[in-house]
Amino acid sequence: MKFENTGIEKFKADLNRLDEVMEQHGLVRAGQWDYERVTYDRKFELREGTYYLRIQGYALNGDVDTFNATIQLMTPVLGKHYYPHGVEYGADENYPASLVNQCKKIIEEVKAEVEKFSQK
Repeated sequence: MKFENTGIEKFKADLNRLDEVMEQHGLVRAGQWDYERVTYDRKFELREGTYYLRIQGYALNGDVDTFNATIQLMTPVLGKHYYPHGVEYGADENYPASLVNQCKKIIEEVKAEVEKFSQK
């Protein structure tokens, strides 16, 4: 499920500041990066299954591995994990309304923080 038109995809931000904001909202980068891309995940374990809110981005300049990069954020997504295949984001997935609302709130909070230091 894509969270379209949140406005977060318009932001470009310093990687280090972005890491701090994302962590404050429970989104971790951990091993989800390469030299040009980052993925911040927040895991939700519910009765209905395991879900991930993901906010991804790519480096406009610099390298992620050196912690010196400007990241262009992308449209956030919500996916359901299926063992052993991975995370599915399809429109035909059934997402609990309370989870969707919680994710929207998190995205809005992250957006408000990132907007303070973002390069548009």
